[in-house]
This record gives sequence, C-alpha cells and structure tokens, in this order.
Amino acid sequence: MRILRELSRRKLRTSLTIIGIAIGIWTLVVFSSMANKINTIVDGGSEFYVGKIIVSDASKVGIGLDVVPIDLAVADQIRGMPGVAAVDPQIRLPFEEVTSAAFGTPNIITGAVGGADKGMDQFTLQPAQGRLLTREDEGSRVTVLGSDLAHKTGVAIGDTIQMRGVSFEVVGILQPTLISPDTTAMVPLAAAQQLFIETLPPLLRGALDPSQVASQIIVYPAAGVDEAALAAQIEGATDNVSTLTAADFDQQVGSTTTIFNAIIIGVAVISLIVGGLSVINTMAMSVAERTREIGIKRAIGGPRGRIIRELVAEAGIIGLIGGLFGLALGAIVVLLANEIGRSSGTVLFDLTPQTALFALAFSTILGMVAGVIPAWSAARLDPVTALRYE
Repeated sequence: MRILRELSRRKLRTSLTIIGIAIGIWTLVVFSSMANKINTIVDGGSEFYVGKIIVSDASKVGIGLDVVPIDLAVADQIRGMPGVAAVDPQIRLPFEEVTSAAFGTPNIITGAVGGADKGMDQFTLQPAQGRLLTREDEGSRVTVLGSDLAHKTGVAIGDTIQMRGVSFEVVGILQPTLISPDTTAMVPLAAAQQLFIETLPPLLRGALDPSQVASQIIVYPAAGVDEAALAAQIEGATDNVSTLTAADFDQQVGSTTTIFNAIIIGVAVISLIVGGLSVINTMAMSVAERTREIGIKRAIGGPRGRIIRELVAEAGIIGLIGGLFGLALGAIVVLLANEIGRSSGTVLFDLTPQTALFALAFSTILGMVAGVIPAWSAARLDPVTALRYE
C-alpha cells in the first residue's frame, strides 16, 4: 500500500510511464499471438507430412492450391515400385473461386476415398460430431467439415451445404486442430474429381476422364524406407512429377517463420528500450523529489539495501501495472480479430497462457531492472547532503 501511495503522489508521470509500457506489451502480445498461430500451422504442417510423400504435377509451384491435374496411371506406376506401402490419390482445390488475396489458412475441398489411409497416416482426425468418410460414401455427395469452416457456414449435421454450385450433405464436423483441417471440407474422391474437372479450361476439361485424375498422390513408404530416397526414385522413374516430403516442407516454410520470429524479438527489444527508459526517467525524477526523505531514512540508520528494495519494488509495480493494461488491451484485440476472422474462416491469432505470463513477467522484470540504476543512486546519497537538499 505504501508503494501505491508513493506512485499516486505523481499520478501524471506514473500514468504516462504505465501507458508507454502498456503500448509496448500490447504490441508484444499481438505479434506473439500471431507468431504462435503461424508456428502452430507450420508445426501442424510438418506433422501432416511426416511418413508420407506428396506427388504432384511438376508444373505445380510450391505447396499452394494450384489446380494441375495428374493422371491416375501415375498412381498405378508408383504403387508397383519397391518400398511403397500404399498410394492414396487425392483432390485438393479451393472451396470457392479465389477473387482476392487473403491472409490465413484458405478454405479448401479435399477429396479422397474414405478410410484409404487408415493405419498408414500418422496424422489422424477425429470427429466432434457425426462421423468420418468411409469407402461406402463413394458415389454420394456427403462431406465432413473442419471446425472453423462449419462455424463460418453455420451448418450442422444433416444440413446441406453448397460447394462450387453443388449440394453436399454434412455428415460430420471435425474436432479443432488449429491448422489446415479446420478450414477443410472433405468429400468422396469421385465427387471431388467432378468438381476439379469443372475448374479446368474447357479444352482440357473435355480431354480428361474425371475418374482418372487427381491433383496430388499421397505415397506412404514401407517401414524402414528412407523418404528422401524414395521421393528421388519416384521423380526419376516417373515423368513430369515433383515430390514433397516433411523435410522439403520444413525447408520451404522455415525461412518465413525465422523472419517472423525475428520480428517478434525486435518488438521485444524495442519494448525493452522504450519501457526501460521511461521507468528510468520516472524513478530518477522520483528520487530527486524525495532526496530529503531518503536522507532522513539514511540518517536514522536505514540500510542501503532497504532503500534499493523499496525503489526497485516501485519500479516493478509500475512495470506490472503497465503489463496488465497492455495484456488486457492485447487480449481484447486478439479476441475481436479472431471473432471477426472466424466468420470468414480465418483465425489469425493464438494467445496462449504462456504468452500472457511471459508478457507480465517481462514487463515486471523490465520495470525492476530499469529501477536499479536510480535506486542505486538513491542508496549512495550522503545523508548530510541529502538533508540539506531543497
């Protein structure tokens, strides 16, 4: 209580210092929450690619949703290669026509034979409601929706949803994963092939049999087979295809996450400098105003360590209050942005308890460290000189 009374004696100066710290912590919280989401997506992507090789047309660029057909004859050829345990042709295409760039995980349609990857895929999905697709669903227009996509469209089990002008019955909704399945609509392979064909140019569309195309082929290596070696073998033995392994994915996205994490560190450093200088300035002026008071404490035997502890505690309280305000403001921004983004199927932030605790600890320690210099100066004041100070 005494520390709070001391701070209330200079309300304007203390308030301005708290606001400065709060702005820094707010920025740190928002950027850290965005970095958490990006890292979650990247980690989930790495987990998704473990134990499998993605084969696509060589003209497809990167890991995006370029719609490039690949003939299922390629799947048959790969299936006969040594070291291949299973092959799962799939279709991936945008949930709707892409008219503008958007940040976040895109809404997509994934078509595959239900249960074809059972026992093979290390990345498993669980339904929150309803069920997953099965082989018996082939020939039907049914779908299993990711949690964010279901929230965006407002559908429930048994409802009908339109995808690229075609009606599908919702038979399942997935549990949240915080990564791409949350914005995915899973449909039977045959239905997806028909949707896929409709996205192609008319000349190409007429030349293809819908039942014989895929946009990618998932290859599961046999136990003990090196993924990189098998991927190289597939590229060497198959014309005009490219492969993607977990290592390739990590390499492609690793530089992006490194840059973004470096930005977070930069924000923390700026917060450290601005907040630290503000606390040092406030505490230095506080020491100057309380010089006689400090002199009296020293004259009656007050130890230097106690004076240092009192002033450092004041600085720490300033940092903690600034951190609380900054965390509250950051949490409000994150919650509002996520709620707005969820309506469009795009959640951009992930504010974790670890991030919140780090923000509070960071602001408190920042205040205490910044208060050490003026506290040490106060403790070294000569009592006689301090008592003469006007």
